[in-house]
Amino acid sequence: MPALKKIALTVTSAALLSTFVVSPASAADKDTPGKQPKPPAAMSQVGGELLGRPGTQVKLGAGAPVLPKDLTGRSWIVADAENGEVLASHNPHWRLPPASTLKMLFADTVMPGLQPKTRTYTVQEEDLAGVGEGSSLVGIKENLSYTVQDLWLGVFLRSGNDAVHVLSSMYGGVPKTVADMQAHAEELQALDTKVVSPDGYDAPGQVSSAYDLTLFARSGLQKADFREYCSTAEADFPGAKKDGKRESFKIQNTNRLLTGADGVDPYKGIAGVKNGYTTHAGNTFTGVAERDGKVLLVTVMNPSSGEPHAAYKEAASLLDWGFAASGKVTPVGELVPPKSASTGADTGKDPVAANEKDEGRNGSAHTTETAAAGGSGSDGAWIAAGIAGGVLVLLAGGAFLVNRRWPLPDLVRRRRR
Repeated sequence: MPALKKIALTVTSAALLSTFVVSPASAADKDTPGKQPKPPAAMSQVGGELLGRPGTQVKLGAGAPVLPKDLTGRSWIVADAENGEVLASHNPHWRLPPASTLKMLFADTVMPGLQPKTRTYTVQEEDLAGVGEGSSLVGIKENLSYTVQDLWLGVFLRSGNDAVHVLSSMYGGVPKTVADMQAHAEELQALDTKVVSPDGYDAPGQVSSAYDLTLFARSGLQKADFREYCSTAEADFPGAKKDGKRESFKIQNTNRLLTGADGVDPYKGIAGVKNGYTTHAGNTFTGVAERDGKVLLVTVMNPSSGEPHAAYKEAASLLDWGFAASGKVTPVGELVPPKSASTGADTGKDPVAANEKDEGRNGSAHTTETAAAGGSGSDGAWIAAGIAGGVLVLLAGGAFLVNRRWPLPDLVRRRRR
Protein backbone atom coordinates (compact mmCIF):
# COMPACT_ATOMS: atom_id res chain seq x y z
CA MET A 1 0.00 0.00 0.00
CA PRO A 2 1.57 3.30 -1.02
CA ALA A 3 2.42 5.89 1.61
CA LEU A 4 0.62 8.84 0.17
CA LYS A 5 2.07 12.15 1.17
CA LYS A 6 1.48 15.87 1.47
CA ILE A 7 -1.14 17.77 -0.45
CA ALA A 8 -3.17 20.87 0.15
CA LEU A 9 -6.30 21.46 -1.89
CA THR A 10 -7.47 25.00 -2.43
CA VAL A 11 -10.27 26.62 -0.52
CA THR A 12 -11.81 29.31 -2.68
CA SER A 13 -12.33 32.97 -2.00
CA ALA A 14 -15.28 33.54 0.31
CA ALA A 15 -18.68 34.00 -1.24
CA LEU A 16 -21.76 35.56 0.24
CA LEU A 17 -24.43 32.96 0.92
CA SER A 18 -27.75 33.43 -0.77
CA THR A 19 -31.02 32.50 0.82
CA PHE A 20 -31.20 28.80 1.66
CA VAL A 21 -34.47 27.57 0.16
CA VAL A 22 -34.83 23.82 -0.32
CA SER A 23 -37.37 21.12 0.24
CA PRO A 24 -36.34 18.61 2.90
CA ALA A 25 -37.95 15.71 1.07
CA SER A 26 -35.72 13.35 -0.87
CA ALA A 27 -36.50 12.37 -4.42
CA ALA A 28 -36.66 8.74 -3.34
CA ASP A 29 -39.76 9.50 -1.31
CA LYS A 30 -41.57 10.55 -4.48
CA ASP A 31 -40.54 7.67 -6.75
CA THR A 32 -43.37 5.84 -8.45
CA PRO A 33 -43.09 3.18 -11.15
CA GLY A 34 -42.53 4.70 -14.58
CA LYS A 35 -42.32 8.25 -13.26
CA GLN A 36 -39.12 10.09 -12.45
CA PRO A 37 -39.25 12.78 -9.75
CA LYS A 38 -38.55 16.36 -10.69
CA PRO A 39 -36.15 18.67 -8.86
CA PRO A 40 -37.62 21.44 -6.73
CA ALA A 41 -38.30 24.69 -8.55
CA ALA A 42 -36.20 26.54 -5.96
CA MET A 43 -33.05 25.13 -4.39
CA SER A 44 -30.18 26.49 -2.35
CA GLN A 45 -28.08 29.19 -3.98
CA VAL A 46 -24.96 28.49 -1.93
CA GLY A 47 -22.08 28.97 -4.35
CA GLY A 48 -24.03 31.05 -6.83
CA GLU A 49 -27.50 31.86 -8.09
CA LEU A 50 -27.26 29.58 -11.13
CA LEU A 51 -26.60 26.58 -8.91
CA GLY A 52 -30.07 26.97 -7.42
CA ARG A 53 -31.82 26.65 -10.76
CA PRO A 54 -33.20 23.29 -11.91
CA GLY A 55 -31.63 21.75 -15.00
CA THR A 56 -28.17 21.93 -16.53
CA GLN A 57 -26.06 25.05 -16.10
CA VAL A 58 -23.01 25.67 -18.28
CA LYS A 59 -21.57 28.72 -20.04
CA LEU A 60 -19.59 27.65 -23.07
CA GLY A 61 -16.94 29.92 -24.49
CA ALA A 62 -15.13 29.84 -27.81
CA GLY A 63 -13.72 26.41 -28.54
CA ALA A 64 -15.40 24.74 -25.57
CA PRO A 65 -16.73 21.22 -26.12
CA VAL A 66 -20.40 20.58 -25.57
CA LEU A 67 -21.40 18.44 -22.63
CA PRO A 68 -21.52 14.66 -23.08
CA LYS A 69 -24.64 13.06 -24.45
CA ASP A 70 -26.86 10.78 -22.42
CA LEU A 71 -26.13 12.11 -18.94
CA THR A 72 -28.90 10.65 -16.80
CA GLY A 73 -27.83 11.51 -13.23
CA ARG A 74 -30.52 13.29 -11.28
CA SER A 75 -27.80 15.59 -10.01
CA TRP A 76 -24.15 16.17 -10.93
CA ILE A 77 -21.38 18.73 -10.69
CA VAL A 78 -17.91 19.28 -12.17
CA ALA A 79 -15.59 21.65 -10.30
CA ASP A 80 -11.96 22.71 -10.20
CA ALA A 81 -10.52 21.29 -6.98
CA GLU A 82 -7.93 24.04 -6.65
CA ASN A 83 -9.78 27.30 -7.25
CA GLY A 84 -13.28 25.96 -6.57
CA GLU A 85 -14.83 27.09 -9.83
CA VAL A 86 -17.90 25.08 -10.83
CA LEU A 87 -17.50 24.39 -14.56
CA ALA A 88 -20.94 22.87 -15.06
CA SER A 89 -23.77 21.45 -12.98
CA HIS A 90 -27.15 19.77 -13.10
CA ASN A 91 -29.46 20.23 -10.10
CA PRO A 92 -26.42 20.34 -7.79
CA HIS A 93 -28.43 21.37 -4.72
CA TRP A 94 -31.15 18.76 -5.13
CA ARG A 95 -31.42 17.05 -1.74
CA LEU A 96 -31.14 13.30 -2.39
CA PRO A 97 -30.22 10.20 -0.38
CA PRO A 98 -26.39 10.05 -0.47
CA ALA A 99 -25.72 6.35 0.26
CA SER A 100 -22.11 5.60 1.21
CA THR A 101 -20.72 8.80 -0.27
CA LEU A 102 -21.79 10.23 3.11
CA LYS A 103 -18.86 8.28 4.54
CA MET A 104 -16.65 11.10 3.20
CA LEU A 105 -18.24 13.43 5.75
CA PHE A 106 -17.93 10.71 8.40
CA ALA A 107 -14.20 10.35 7.73
CA ASP A 108 -13.56 14.08 7.49
CA THR A 109 -15.31 14.57 10.85
CA VAL A 110 -14.04 11.61 12.85
CA MET A 111 -10.55 10.93 11.49
CA PRO A 112 -8.73 13.76 13.33
CA GLY A 113 -10.04 12.46 16.67
CA LEU A 114 -8.89 8.86 16.17
CA GLN A 115 -5.13 9.05 16.15
CA PRO A 116 -2.64 7.50 15.84
CA LYS A 117 -3.57 5.10 13.07
CA THR A 118 -1.71 2.32 14.93
CA ARG A 119 -4.10 2.53 17.88
CA THR A 120 -5.84 -0.80 18.48
CA TYR A 121 -9.37 -1.56 19.62
CA THR A 122 -11.09 -4.81 20.59
CA VAL A 123 -14.57 -4.95 19.10
CA GLN A 124 -17.50 -5.56 21.43
CA GLU A 125 -20.86 -7.07 20.50
CA GLU A 126 -22.66 -3.77 21.12
CA ASP A 127 -20.39 -1.98 18.64
CA LEU A 128 -22.02 -3.88 15.78
CA ALA A 129 -25.59 -3.86 17.08
CA GLY A 130 -26.70 -0.86 15.03
CA VAL A 131 -25.46 -2.04 11.62
CA GLY A 132 -28.41 -1.99 9.22
CA GLU A 133 -29.76 -5.13 7.62
CA GLY A 134 -28.24 -5.74 4.20
CA SER A 135 -25.35 -3.33 4.86
CA SER A 136 -22.05 -3.59 3.03
CA LEU A 137 -19.54 -5.17 5.41
CA VAL A 138 -15.79 -5.65 5.53
CA GLY A 139 -16.08 -8.61 7.91
CA ILE A 140 -15.27 -7.31 11.39
CA LYS A 141 -15.72 -9.85 14.20
CA GLU A 142 -16.43 -9.17 17.85
CA ASN A 143 -13.73 -9.95 20.43
CA LEU A 144 -11.01 -9.38 17.83
CA SER A 145 -8.74 -6.32 17.77
CA TYR A 146 -8.15 -3.98 14.84
CA THR A 147 -6.00 -0.91 14.30
CA VAL A 148 -7.53 2.42 13.35
CA GLN A 149 -5.85 2.02 9.97
CA ASP A 150 -7.48 -1.39 9.48
CA LEU A 151 -10.89 0.11 10.20
CA TRP A 152 -10.44 3.05 7.83
CA LEU A 153 -9.35 0.70 5.06
CA GLY A 154 -12.56 -1.22 5.74
CA VAL A 155 -14.54 2.01 5.37
CA PHE A 156 -12.92 3.25 2.16
CA LEU A 157 -12.20 0.01 0.34
CA ARG A 158 -15.21 -2.15 1.22
CA SER A 159 -17.56 0.63 2.34
CA GLY A 160 -17.99 -1.39 5.50
CA ASN A 161 -20.80 -0.18 7.73
CA ASP A 162 -19.43 -2.49 10.40
CA ALA A 163 -16.17 -0.52 10.34
CA VAL A 164 -18.11 2.77 10.54
CA HIS A 165 -19.97 1.62 13.65
CA VAL A 166 -16.80 0.44 15.37
CA LEU A 167 -15.06 3.74 14.64
CA SER A 168 -18.16 5.57 15.87
CA SER A 169 -17.97 3.62 19.14
CA MET A 170 -14.33 4.59 19.50
CA TYR A 171 -15.26 8.22 18.81
CA GLY A 172 -17.90 8.35 21.55
CA GLY A 173 -20.93 6.60 20.09
CA VAL A 174 -23.25 6.94 17.11
CA PRO A 175 -25.32 9.88 18.51
CA LYS A 176 -22.18 11.94 19.13
CA THR A 177 -20.81 11.00 15.72
CA VAL A 178 -24.02 12.02 13.94
CA ALA A 179 -24.18 15.31 15.85
CA ASP A 180 -20.55 16.13 15.05
CA MET A 181 -21.03 15.21 11.39
CA GLN A 182 -23.99 17.57 11.19
CA ALA A 183 -22.01 20.35 12.86
CA HIS A 184 -19.08 19.78 10.51
CA ALA A 185 -21.38 19.86 7.48
CA GLU A 186 -22.67 23.23 8.64
CA GLU A 187 -19.09 24.44 9.16
CA LEU A 188 -18.34 23.47 5.57
CA GLN A 189 -21.49 25.32 4.45
CA ALA A 190 -22.93 22.03 3.21
CA LEU A 191 -26.44 23.16 4.06
CA ASP A 192 -28.31 20.60 1.96
CA THR A 193 -27.17 17.79 4.26
CA LYS A 194 -29.16 16.14 7.03
CA VAL A 195 -27.27 13.36 8.82
CA VAL A 196 -29.22 10.52 10.43
CA SER A 197 -26.84 7.57 10.17
CA PRO A 198 -23.03 7.87 10.04
CA ASP A 199 -22.64 5.25 7.30
CA GLY A 200 -25.10 6.57 4.70
CA TYR A 201 -27.53 3.67 5.22
CA ASP A 202 -31.03 4.66 4.10
CA ALA A 203 -32.76 6.50 6.92
CA PRO A 204 -35.87 8.73 6.92
CA GLY A 205 -34.89 12.34 6.28
CA GLN A 206 -31.23 11.63 5.51
CA VAL A 207 -30.21 13.67 2.47
CA SER A 208 -27.27 15.46 0.92
CA SER A 209 -26.53 16.90 -2.53
CA ALA A 210 -23.95 16.68 -5.28
CA TYR A 211 -22.71 20.11 -4.19
CA ASP A 212 -22.33 19.09 -0.54
CA LEU A 213 -20.67 15.76 -1.34
CA THR A 214 -18.12 17.66 -3.41
CA LEU A 215 -17.44 19.95 -0.45
CA PHE A 216 -16.91 16.90 1.77
CA ALA A 217 -14.43 15.40 -0.69
CA ARG A 218 -12.56 18.66 -1.04
CA SER A 219 -12.26 19.07 2.72
CA GLY A 220 -11.32 15.44 3.32
CA LEU A 221 -8.61 15.49 0.68
CA GLN A 222 -6.75 18.06 2.75
CA LYS A 223 -6.00 15.27 5.25
CA ALA A 224 -3.09 12.95 4.46
CA ASP A 225 -4.73 9.86 5.94
CA PHE A 226 -7.96 10.51 4.05
CA ARG A 227 -6.00 10.80 0.79
CA GLU A 228 -4.14 7.59 1.51
CA TYR A 229 -7.18 5.49 2.27
CA CYS A 230 -9.44 6.75 -0.53
CA SER A 231 -6.73 6.14 -3.15
CA THR A 232 -5.75 2.64 -1.99
CA ALA A 233 -6.88 0.00 -4.46
CA GLU A 234 -6.15 -3.17 -2.48
CA ALA A 235 -5.02 -4.08 1.03
CA ASP A 236 -4.73 -6.94 3.49
CA PHE A 237 -7.41 -7.01 6.20
CA PRO A 238 -7.16 -8.93 9.50
CA GLY A 239 -9.27 -12.07 9.65
CA ALA A 240 -10.01 -14.68 12.29
CA LYS A 241 -7.48 -16.59 14.34
CA LYS A 242 -6.52 -20.05 13.19
CA ASP A 243 -4.23 -22.32 15.19
CA GLY A 244 -3.46 -19.35 17.41
CA LYS A 245 -2.36 -17.14 14.48
CA ARG A 246 -4.25 -14.19 13.01
CA GLU A 247 -4.95 -14.68 9.33
CA SER A 248 -5.67 -11.95 6.78
CA PHE A 249 -7.57 -11.63 3.53
CA LYS A 250 -7.47 -9.28 0.55
CA ILE A 251 -9.95 -6.45 0.18
CA GLN A 252 -10.34 -4.36 -2.97
CA ASN A 253 -11.66 -0.84 -3.33
CA THR A 254 -15.23 -0.72 -4.63
CA ASN A 255 -14.36 2.45 -6.62
CA ARG A 256 -14.20 0.88 -10.07
CA LEU A 257 -12.65 3.94 -11.72
CA LEU A 258 -9.71 3.30 -9.40
CA THR A 259 -9.43 -0.48 -9.77
CA GLY A 260 -10.82 -1.13 -13.22
CA ALA A 261 -12.97 -3.95 -11.82
CA ASP A 262 -16.11 -5.44 -13.39
CA GLY A 263 -15.40 -4.19 -16.89
CA VAL A 264 -15.05 -0.51 -15.98
CA ASP A 265 -11.92 1.07 -17.43
CA PRO A 266 -9.68 2.64 -14.76
CA TYR A 267 -9.67 6.39 -15.21
CA LYS A 268 -6.35 7.99 -16.08
CA GLY A 269 -5.41 10.37 -13.29
CA ILE A 270 -7.95 9.11 -10.72
CA ALA A 271 -6.97 9.47 -7.04
CA GLY A 272 -10.19 8.59 -5.10
CA VAL A 273 -12.76 9.38 -3.63
CA LYS A 274 -15.94 7.33 -2.76
CA ASN A 275 -18.85 5.46 -4.31
CA GLY A 276 -22.15 4.34 -2.82
CA TYR A 277 -25.39 2.48 -3.42
CA THR A 278 -28.65 1.94 -1.57
CA THR A 279 -32.16 1.13 -2.73
CA HIS A 280 -33.39 4.72 -2.32
CA ALA A 281 -30.21 6.53 -3.31
CA GLY A 282 -29.39 4.47 -6.36
CA ASN A 283 -25.73 4.75 -7.33
CA THR A 284 -23.72 7.75 -6.17
CA PHE A 285 -20.10 8.64 -6.83
CA THR A 286 -17.60 11.40 -6.08
CA GLY A 287 -14.17 11.32 -7.71
CA VAL A 288 -11.03 13.45 -7.95
CA ALA A 289 -8.61 13.26 -10.86
CA GLU A 290 -5.53 15.08 -12.16
CA ARG A 291 -4.50 15.64 -15.74
CA ASP A 292 -1.97 18.02 -17.26
CA GLY A 293 -1.68 20.04 -14.05
CA LYS A 294 -5.44 20.41 -13.58
CA VAL A 295 -7.32 18.76 -10.70
CA LEU A 296 -11.07 18.25 -10.98
CA LEU A 297 -13.79 16.98 -8.66
CA VAL A 298 -16.96 15.36 -9.98
CA THR A 299 -20.07 14.04 -8.26
CA VAL A 300 -22.87 12.06 -9.92
CA MET A 301 -26.05 11.02 -8.10
CA ASN A 302 -28.55 8.37 -9.17
CA PRO A 303 -28.24 7.88 -12.95
CA SER A 304 -31.42 6.49 -14.49
CA SER A 305 -30.01 5.00 -17.70
CA GLY A 306 -30.09 1.43 -16.41
CA GLU A 307 -26.66 0.86 -17.95
CA PRO A 308 -24.32 -1.13 -15.68
CA HIS A 309 -21.97 1.13 -13.73
CA ALA A 310 -23.58 4.27 -15.17
CA ALA A 311 -22.39 6.43 -12.26
CA TYR A 312 -18.75 5.66 -13.09
CA LYS A 313 -19.20 6.06 -16.82
CA GLU A 314 -21.03 9.35 -16.51
CA ALA A 315 -18.44 10.61 -14.02
CA ALA A 316 -15.62 9.65 -16.39
CA SER A 317 -17.28 11.42 -19.32
CA LEU A 318 -17.81 14.53 -17.19
CA LEU A 319 -14.16 14.49 -16.12
CA ASP A 320 -13.08 14.17 -19.76
CA TRP A 321 -15.32 17.10 -20.61
CA GLY A 322 -14.02 19.15 -17.68
CA PHE A 323 -10.38 18.69 -18.63
CA ALA A 324 -11.13 19.56 -22.25
CA ALA A 325 -13.31 22.55 -21.29
CA SER A 326 -11.01 24.03 -18.65
CA GLY A 327 -10.23 27.63 -19.53
CA LYS A 328 -12.93 27.67 -22.20
CA VAL A 329 -16.00 28.05 -20.01
CA THR A 330 -17.23 30.73 -17.66
CA PRO A 331 -17.85 29.26 -14.19
CA VAL A 332 -21.48 28.93 -13.19
CA GLY A 333 -20.66 29.08 -9.48
CA GLU A 334 -18.06 28.12 -6.91
CA LEU A 335 -17.35 25.73 -4.08
CA VAL A 336 -17.61 27.96 -1.03
CA PRO A 337 -14.99 27.89 1.74
CA PRO A 338 -15.76 26.75 5.28
CA LYS A 339 -17.18 29.27 7.70
CA SER A 340 -13.86 29.33 9.51
CA ALA A 341 -11.98 30.46 6.41
CA SER A 342 -10.23 33.74 7.10
CA THR A 343 -9.27 36.51 4.73
CA GLY A 344 -6.34 38.83 4.78
CA ALA A 345 -3.64 40.42 2.69
CA ASP A 346 -0.80 38.31 1.30
CA THR A 347 2.32 38.55 3.46
CA GLY A 348 4.63 37.60 0.63
CA LYS A 349 5.57 34.34 2.36
CA ASP A 350 4.93 30.88 0.99
CA PRO A 351 1.81 29.88 2.98
CA VAL A 352 2.25 26.19 2.20
CA ALA A 353 5.79 26.15 3.54
CA ALA A 354 4.71 28.08 6.62
CA ASN A 355 1.50 26.20 7.38
CA GLU A 356 1.79 22.89 5.54
CA LYS A 357 0.70 20.74 8.47
CA ASP A 358 -2.18 22.85 9.68
CA GLU A 359 -3.93 24.50 6.78
CA GLY A 360 -5.64 23.33 3.62
CA ARG A 361 -6.19 25.33 0.48
CA ASN A 362 -7.69 24.93 -0.99
CA GLY A 363 -13.07 33.87 -22.36
CA SER A 364 -16.42 35.05 -23.59
CA ALA A 365 -19.38 33.01 -22.42
CA HIS A 366 -22.49 31.79 -24.13
CA THR A 367 -25.79 31.68 -22.32
CA THR A 368 -26.71 28.75 -20.10
CA GLU A 369 -27.18 25.59 -22.15
CA THR A 370 -28.53 22.16 -21.51
CA ALA A 371 -26.49 19.01 -22.13
CA ALA A 372 -25.88 18.57 -25.82
CA ALA A 373 -24.50 15.92 -28.11
CA GLY A 374 -20.86 15.19 -28.64
CA GLY A 375 -18.73 14.28 -25.62
CA SER A 376 -15.03 14.95 -25.41
CA GLY A 377 -12.25 12.41 -25.03
CA SER A 378 -8.89 13.09 -23.47
CA ASP A 379 -5.36 11.90 -24.14
CA GLY A 380 -3.85 13.15 -20.88
CA ALA A 381 -0.76 11.37 -19.64
CA TRP A 382 -1.12 8.37 -17.35
CA ILE A 383 0.89 9.23 -14.24
CA ALA A 384 0.98 6.02 -12.26
CA ALA A 385 2.05 4.93 -8.82
CA GLY A 386 2.50 1.27 -7.89
CA ILE A 387 0.14 -0.33 -5.40
CA ALA A 388 1.64 -2.86 -2.97
CA GLY A 389 0.92 -6.57 -3.08
CA GLY A 390 1.27 -7.06 -6.83
CA VAL A 391 -2.26 -5.94 -7.64
CA LEU A 392 -3.37 -5.89 -11.23
CA VAL A 393 -4.02 -2.17 -11.54
CA LEU A 394 -2.08 1.05 -11.12
CA LEU A 395 -3.27 4.11 -9.25
CA ALA A 396 -3.19 6.54 -12.15
CA GLY A 397 -2.06 9.99 -11.16
CA GLY A 398 -2.17 9.25 -7.44
CA ALA A 399 1.47 9.73 -6.52
CA PHE A 400 1.77 12.89 -8.57
CA LEU A 401 -1.43 14.36 -7.20
CA VAL A 402 -0.66 13.83 -3.58
CA ASN A 403 2.92 15.06 -3.80
CA ARG A 404 2.09 18.35 -5.47
CA ARG A 405 2.37 21.59 -3.55
CA TRP A 406 -0.05 24.32 -4.42
CA PRO A 407 0.09 27.77 -2.83
CA LEU A 408 -2.87 29.00 -0.90
CA PRO A 409 -4.80 31.81 -2.56
CA ASP A 410 -3.86 35.28 -1.45
CA LEU A 411 -7.08 36.08 0.33
CA VAL A 412 -8.26 32.92 2.00
CA ARG A 413 -6.89 30.25 4.33
CA ARG A 414 -8.21 27.58 6.61
CA ARG A 415 -7.97 28.52 10.26
CA ARG A 416 -6.07 26.10 12.41
CA ARG A 417 -8.22 23.80 14.50
